[in-house]
Amino acid sequence: MLELRSCSYLVNSSKRHMPLVTYYRLNAIKWPKSRFYSHTASPSKVQGTLDSRNGNILDELKQRGLVCQVSQPEGVLRTKLNSDDKIKLYCGVDPTAQSLHLGNLVPLMVLLHFYAQGHDIVTVIGGATGKVGDPSGRKIERDVMENDIRQNNIISISQQLQRFFKNGLEYYRNRCALTEDVPSGKYTPKNNFNWWKDIKMLDFLADFGRHIRVQSMLARDSVSSRLQTKNSLGFNEFTYQILQAYDFYHLYKEENVTIQVGGNDQWGNITAGIDLINRTQPIQKKGLPFGVTVPLLTTATGEKFGKSAGNAVFIDPSINTAYDVYQFFYNTLDADVPKFLKIFTFLDSSEIKTIAESHAKSPNLRHGQSLLAKEVTDMLYGVGSGSDSEALSNVIFGRYDGTLSATKLIDLCKKARILQHADREDNLIKLICKLVDCSVSEARRKLSQGSVYLHHSRTKVNENISNLAPFLIDDRVLILRIGKQKCFIIEMR
Repeated sequence: MLELRSCSYLVNSSKRHMPLVTYYRLNAIKWPKSRFYSHTASPSKVQGTLDSRNGNILDELKQRGLVCQVSQPEGVLRTKLNSDDKIKLYCGVDPTAQSLHLGNLVPLMVLLHFYAQGHDIVTVIGGATGKVGDPSGRKIERDVMENDIRQNNIISISQQLQRFFKNGLEYYRNRCALTEDVPSGKYTPKNNFNWWKDIKMLDFLADFGRHIRVQSMLARDSVSSRLQTKNSLGFNEFTYQILQAYDFYHLYKEENVTIQVGGNDQWGNITAGIDLINRTQPIQKKGLPFGVTVPLLTTATGEKFGKSAGNAVFIDPSINTAYDVYQFFYNTLDADVPKFLKIFTFLDSSEIKTIAESHAKSPNLRHGQSLLAKEVTDMLYGVGSGSDSEALSNVIFGRYDGTLSATKLIDLCKKARILQHADREDNLIKLICKLVDCSVSEARRKLSQGSVYLHHSRTKVNENISNLAPFLIDDRVLILRIGKQKCFIIEMR
């Protein structure tokens, strides 16, 4: 189950411990050109959106660096994807935090590609598995979470997932110039507590216990890595892989879900599900379930994204606004721009190559970062939020040309939660004291040093001003800069 933290890199499992599952690492990646095309679909068939000369959706995902491993030979999965049959795939999320973060979005981007191109997707929130705790990638057992906190997390994450696929589909259609009548797949959110609450332990052991091999469980990295340390492994964590395996079995049997997507640290849990399906289903159906893992999201310097790394960028709008996310991606390292454009946008490879070349010629202009920030913000917060965030960023960082009205500027600042308010009767020194919480003498010092600027024209001010009206935008908004780092946008009342 995908957890709300960064995914740990996979330590290879041994094939002999998983006789019913074969897997191959997709190291040799061909980078084909690809472009999206409008398509039509029936309820049971989908038409590929990629040029047939360039392969299918698997090529697109590989080209973007979104595929690390598959549980069966690539040719088998490719044949399935080339059949034009609508397929169903899922990804699970445990409610271990209030919000998803950027590291969690990598497997969800795989689902979004399938969803936008006509396939059905399912997300499973771990209302049951979240109580147990996934040991994958963890050195110690996680703290016990209060039930009311877990329930609040489930509600929050459910809303985030709904928003992600709604906004993501809108962004895809806008980016690829598709109309509303071009069909997408169906999105189904689920909570695994809804089927686990009715399962009795004795019945489960009687029906499935014989198909679960302890030798295979011990060999999986989530277990073996902990057993090799001084940190103990509880029975709850040891059996977590069984719970996730049954989730895949249940969705495969009841919902016709045939592909599970997850981070590299989920490989053992995913293959456990495939193993259970293959052992319990009629022989003619064996080989139908697949597992696909995505790589760990890191920067060019090797830095991870997630709670454990202390740099998680949460996507819940109550935590981070569209402007916050825009600024994060605008500050992306040059070396990471092409990689993140491939992962987090629907720009095709030729566009990304052109952007990378342009950026390399004039990195100081930050064309790559600007486009990346706009695209990702549009995808996460809705089409248009990227342009709005760019406009606000231009105001704050001195690139504003004066074309925004006061009404629009106030609206942008409210959404970004950075709008300040002040009394029209305040003089400049009083205003500075309020905004930076300083004394009158300190405010006077800032003025005398020439570090105070007014209006978008960045007019330098060296003395107190009693009447600020000449510097207001539409007689409502004042832009005040103090030094190089601080910019205040103030609605004067």
